[in-house]
This record gives sequence, structure tokens and C-alpha cells, in this order.
Amino acid sequence: QVQLAESGGGLVQAGGSLRLSCAASGSFSSYNVMGWYRQAPGMQREQVATMSTAGTTTYADSVKGRFIISREGTKDWVYLQMNSLKAEDTGIYYCRLLGSRSDYWGQGTQVTVSS
Repeated sequence: QVQLAESGGGLVQAGGSLRLSCAASGSFSSYNVMGWYRQAPGMQREQVATMSTAGTTTYADSVKGRFIISREGTKDWVYLQMNSLKAEDTGIYYCRLLGSRSDYWGQGTQVTVSS
């Protein structure tokens, strides 16, 4: 059973920073991408940032220049450094591990940015 455990969410004022962490555990075969997604109240889940095993990153236009995704070199951990947070960044942030034949999601961590 694969588990993805997110942590690091919380309440922060606009302009502040948070760092999210996601730890993957369990038995899984090789994967292609780890990433972060978020879902705001009443909205669809959207991609925030992803990183392939080759190190290629993608970012949503709304977070470019403010968020940075990174991986722990020797562990199946992925981080999301979020700077200059805005009220519209509020939502539940989910970690995802995607392989050619697998797709795992974490339970999510709440991020609330007060304006």
C-alpha cells in the first residue's frame, strides 16, 4: 500500500511563506512525476507544480516566480516552497505520485492565506 503524507500547511498572512512536504512510503514501482495540486473551495483541483524524475519542473502560471518544487535526492520526498503568498493561494494542497501504471494521491493539507 502506497501512502503519501503531506505536511506543512497552515494559516499565514498574505506575503508570507510556507513550505509543504510530501513523503511517499510503501511499495511502489518506479514513477515518472511527483507533484502538487490544489483545490480551492468551489473550484476544481488544479495543478500547481510538478517535477519529473529527470528533474524537469512545471508550474502553473499563477505561481511562477513565487513557488519552488524540489525533491529530496535520496528519498521519495517532494517539497513545495511557497513565497509571497496571496489570498487566492488558499486551498487544500495535495501531493501526487504518477507513474506509467500508477496514480497515487495524498489526503491533502490545508493552506489558508489571510488578506
